[in-house]
Amino acid sequence: MGIRRRVALVAVTVAATPLVLGGCTAERKPAARPAERVAPAPELTVAPADLSRDVPLSAEVVPLVRGGKITAVRLVDDTGTLVSAEPREDHSAWVPTAALRPRHTYTAMVTATAESGRTTTRTTTFTTAAASTKPQVTSTLSIADKRTYGTAMPVTIGFEPPIARQARADVQRRLFVTTNPPQPGVWSWVDDGSQVYYRARDLWRPGTTISVRAGLAGLPIGGSHVGDADRTATSRIGRQVALEIDNATKQMRVLRDGKLIRKIPVSLGKRGTPTSSGKMVIMEKHQQTTFDTRGEPNGGYVVDVADAQRLTWGGEFIHGAPWSVSDQGHRNVSHGCTNISPANADWLMGVTQVGDLVTVAGTEVRLQPGNGWTAWNTSWAQFIKGSALPVPTDLRAAAPPPARAVADGAPTPGPAAAGG
Repeated sequence: MGIRRRVALVAVTVAATPLVLGGCTAERKPAARPAERVAPAPELTVAPADLSRDVPLSAEVVPLVRGGKITAVRLVDDTGTLVSAEPREDHSAWVPTAALRPRHTYTAMVTATAESGRTTTRTTTFTTAAASTKPQVTSTLSIADKRTYGTAMPVTIGFEPPIARQARADVQRRLFVTTNPPQPGVWSWVDDGSQVYYRARDLWRPGTTISVRAGLAGLPIGGSHVGDADRTATSRIGRQVALEIDNATKQMRVLRDGKLIRKIPVSLGKRGTPTSSGKMVIMEKHQQTTFDTRGEPNGGYVVDVADAQRLTWGGEFIHGAPWSVSDQGHRNVSHGCTNISPANADWLMGVTQVGDLVTVAGTEVRLQPGNGWTAWNTSWAQFIKGSALPVPTDLRAAAPPPARAVADGAPTPGPAAAGG
């Protein structure tokens, strides 16, 4: 009987084991799976705002994006025709390549894309203003299309009336220059606002292509004026020619690609009408012209001259002067011009280009800023102070030694500071 009881207890114990295990399994719960996060789409706003009216003809498409980058911009007019636009270098705005038309409706479609690939698209439709009745600022672009210029040719834009200081940044934002090969430069204003120059640290490399756009048509300027026109030009830089005129020796040195090719005797301005010393640029070339100085200080004469090359707005030229040949190389007798013989003047006209650098040294007066294209008559550090917009860090750095030409026209380092 004791044996049977022991067997029964063992049987109960064995039978109970799976029940205990079964009870633990029934109470287990599956682990919760973390919720999947969905990457946010970019936040995007666009100006001009949708349904804006009386938008200036100089309007740009300005997107503001957070959490992504702009990947597409499309601008069409009210007929559905695509309007060409190019991004600013920092992609802060897309600029139509020509002024918009007055009283027309335009639609901009802008897409931004996040790193995740999610996109946001915004569409804005706006209507431009009527042609302004405000007086226009007349602009003049120095560079003409499809021409060849010297290596010192600054891009120069003149304004009438001059641009007030507080309006210069708005105007400068609408001035665009590209060079090939790239040679970055800076805009710098003449103090009175009548001219603005664009140049690089050093002379342009021979063979460089320069493309310019002054996109000023319809641009509000200072609240009381508007810009007159869009002006564009694409031109090329030719061989390197430089003229060095020394009052002490009364000689002109003519250098081509860094090599002296001729010395020319000169007669400069006499004491009462001295020639300016400084770095100038040939602005105009005339085979024949007439100097009429009636009504000007120290003037009062009318004379026909041949082979005249303008250096200043004030009337300083290099030109043929048969009446002063005996003085050339010895004494100064002119009214401020650089007199050379007719034969030398004729030869020089075939060598120089508009945009060549002319340096005059040792006279009684200094060249005044803005009296001609005076962009090179200052150091680089001083030049960039004339910009109405912040100058990029890499262009604010001290200038390296300037290039000097060698026989093939390629620049090599030189010992002096550029534009000093």
